Amino acid sequence: MHEKNMSTLSGNLTIPMTNDYLFKALLQENEHVLKGLLCSLLHLRDEDIKSTEITNSIILGESFTDKTFMLDVRIILNNNSLINLEMQVINYNNWPERSLAYLGREFSKIQKGQDYFNVSPVHQIGILNFSLFENYPSFYSTYMMQDTKTHHIYSDKFVLSVLNLTQIELATDEDKYYKIDYWARLFSAKTWEDLNMLAKENPLMAEAKETIKKLTDDEAIRDACYRRDLQLAYEASIEKRLALQEQQLAEKDAEISELKRQLAEAKQ
Repeated sequence: MHEKNMSTLSGNLTIPMTNDYLFKALLQENEHVLKGLLCSLLHLRDEDIKSTEITNSIILGESFTDKTFMLDVRIILNNNSLINLEMQVINYNNWPERSLAYLGREFSKIQKGQDYFNVSPVHQIGILNFSLFENYPSFYSTYMMQDTKTHHIYSDKFVLSVLNLTQIELATDEDKYYKIDYWARLFSAKTWEDLNMLAKENPLMAEAKETIKKLTDDEAIRDACYRRDLQLAYEASIEKRLALQEQQLAEKDAEISELKRQLAEAKQ
């Protein structure tokens, strides 16, 4: 699309940027955008990235079920390390366990006869639309195994990072230096005006915007995104109902405990 026409796009985005199907499609379709995101999240220079290979790519627009499609992005970086990117909108209250399970599974894929020293580094990065630890708000956090007394890093081959899209205002100077806040604003965008503003400020954001327009103009890809949104909305409604029922059960348990206490007092 002509640059002038691109800059006049307005209104709500057809598909929210937190849609994990669109997220994967964007990174799969535009390697330059993928490399830019990795440079920001991993604190790398452009020249540090020699190669990227998405090992679980999908046929964009093809029908799918939750069991047959994995919407995380599994990347072999520079032929020697594994990076996993995942967009997560719904808080199932199991992200720490889920991310650790993924890391452990990937890290344990050592070939027979391979020296343990040569095990490839694994880095799991969750882009979350919720706060992971409510009492410890953070924009971008990285976790590694370390000595609890000296804080010496046990290994840098087993790493977890979390980008919180709801805490952009907490971005540090370091986060801003690596433009991580730009990516968070991109993935949090709700309107074309949001993307237009980013595109004016950063050429890579302009390139991402153009790819997003191309993808969401494709009817098959758009329909796949819609189906994914419906699926996520259904899951969110179940989570909400489950949380409400758990709250009601807790209140009933508290009421029963109080009645038992009163009965015990009355018998004294």
